[in-house]
Amino acid sequence: MDAALLRERELFKKRALATPTVEKKPQKDPPKSASTGAKKPLQPWESKPAAPKEPMNYKTMTGSSNKRFAILTKIVNHMKDRHLQGEDHPISVEEILDETNQLDIGSSNKNWLITEALPNNPKLEQPAHGRYQFKPLFKVRDGKSLLRLLKQHDLKGLGGILLDDVQESLPNCDKVLKARAQDILFITRPIDKKKILFYNDKTANFAVDDEFQKLWRAVTVDAMDDNKIEEYLEKQGIRSMQDHGIRKPMAAKRKKAALKKRQFKRPRDNEHLADILETYEDNTITQKGDLQANTNVK
Repeated sequence: MDAALLRERELFKKRALATPTVEKKPQKDPPKSASTGAKKPLQPWESKPAAPKEPMNYKTMTGSSNKRFAILTKIVNHMKDRHLQGEDHPISVEEILDETNQLDIGSSNKNWLITEALPNNPKLEQPAHGRYQFKPLFKVRDGKSLLRLLKQHDLKGLGGILLDDVQESLPNCDKVLKARAQDILFITRPIDKKKILFYNDKTANFAVDDEFQKLWRAVTVDAMDDNKIEEYLEKQGIRSMQDHGIRKPMAAKRKKAALKKRQFKRPRDNEHLADILETYEDNTITQKGDLQANTNVK
């Protein structure tokens, strides 16, 4: 190696050793005090916050909970069968357990049914204290009430009713539907193949020309909403029909009577005392005095 480079190397080492350096040592974290790390003890008047209570899910229960769910399921199915057979009178818990052959469920399960399961079940209702019956989705008892319900749905624009809901609510459903087949329309929904019941409004039946039907079906309005259709019709000079029904006349507002100034009545003269009262004026007093003087002289 070159001697000049060696000398420079030695000089660099000497300068480096002569230059003082300060090293920064990593500081240790101060120990956490017990007051900051530990939880603050609760005061006597403070209460521990309660954990959020999750809703009871019968399907995720295990052990004895599954047994309770089986008991409740059997009761609900039995009450539904009673309703569909036409038995609409409520029964007590003892009668329910007797009819379902579950008298040996134990006192804890029975108490659970009375206090929690039966009162809070959406499929049951309690018309009287301690007595239960099935709660159908629709209050229909026969064919007339079913047609009335379908007609109300049709008039209000609510659409149809699922056949499953009708079968769950109407006793002897098959016989009623067979007897009222002319007044009910059955439509199969393409999504899930479920049947839907509609009211058969015979007043809306009219013949439509085949050419008009072809033109109607050829027009596609899938991508248009009601506002766009109305706007297009207005541009073509066609206006939507307005409601010009009979309007009730507005009741005329009553005008407030003008406040009259209060007139004070003058006091009436005492006409019935006209011959008794006298006016004491200067002339009358002097005249009376003269008369008395003349009488005394005489």
